[in-house]
Amino acid sequence: MATRLVTPETDGSVGAGDRFRLSPLTRRRWENFKANKRGYWSLWIISSMVVLSMFAEFIANDAPLVMGYKDELYFPVLFEYPETEFGGVFETEAEYLEPFVQDLIKDGDGWWVFPPIEFSFETIDLYTEGAVPEAPSMRHLLGTDDIGRDVAARIIYGFRLSVLFGLALTFFSSLIGIAVGATQGYFGGGIDLFGQRLVEVWAGLPQLFLIIILSSLIEPNPVALLLLLLLFNWMSLVAVVRAECLRTRNFDYVRAARALGESDSVIMRKHLLPNAMVATLTYLPFLLSGSIVTLTSLDFLGFGLPAGYPSLGELLAQGKANMQAPWLGLAGFFTLAVMLTLFVFVGEGVRDAFDPRRATR
Repeated sequence: MATRLVTPETDGSVGAGDRFRLSPLTRRRWENFKANKRGYWSLWIISSMVVLSMFAEFIANDAPLVMGYKDELYFPVLFEYPETEFGGVFETEAEYLEPFVQDLIKDGDGWWVFPPIEFSFETIDLYTEGAVPEAPSMRHLLGTDDIGRDVAARIIYGFRLSVLFGLALTFFSSLIGIAVGATQGYFGGGIDLFGQRLVEVWAGLPQLFLIIILSSLIEPNPVALLLLLLLFNWMSLVAVVRAECLRTRNFDYVRAARALGESDSVIMRKHLLPNAMVATLTYLPFLLSGSIVTLTSLDFLGFGLPAGYPSLGELLAQGKANMQAPWLGLAGFFTLAVMLTLFVFVGEGVRDAFDPRRATR
């Protein structure tokens, strides 16, 4: 039976499905991305890992998810309760792994449900069976580090921190790089010449040494480290955006917009940047991987995040310092290898999706 395509011109109205329907170009790109099975499944896997890591407190924590005490419900994973709440003597937060606190809860006909991993990233296990670092066991699936912290918990929290830090650094670096590249490419002339010389001089500086020197002069924290890396990371997209804007600034539709009196900012935003974003989006997964590697390298060298933060680089450094405990280095290596491999596969899928030479069947 033949079907009739209903368009806004035929019925005089625009439905919700018409407003949110993908354009043919977007559909073609999505089909190209799905055709790359490696990139498509890598996107699902890394997305699931990121979503699960956002709920790390419900997966690895030294506080119960829910607890009952004297016919009342408590949620220690969300709220802090002092030890005196359960008949103890200290007004600080209760240590739920302590046998003394557990006996107090049992005396009040209490019960509790712990997360799958009963340790947080900073929890020190004082009741290990052997010397630390302890080998993997049923209590610690991936063993402990050199001060008795659970390696699996630190990997979960460290994965989340690395991804969030990498996303923030990639986002702000992209904003600066796109703005600088678009300005150089659109105006050209002296602005482009001066900007290129400035970028070349800035890129020629010994970035790692400067970051190490600056990080040693200030108190390390995630925000300060993000700003330090942002000083040099923004140059990654300048060349790509600049070349695209140089190519499209003399197209007929750009000249027509300029002749109609549109401002430079409007022309750059509406006519140049949409074309430049195609090349930019293909670079983003690789920029994200580079940002994570940079953070891990600084943590490994001891110039990254402060002590106590769940860091994959610190885990690798502990593996180097404790060669008798190979599970430390292997756990950090495989975590980084899987994470970066998945991001690279996603980047390859995005590159194929935006390749105009590829056509799906």
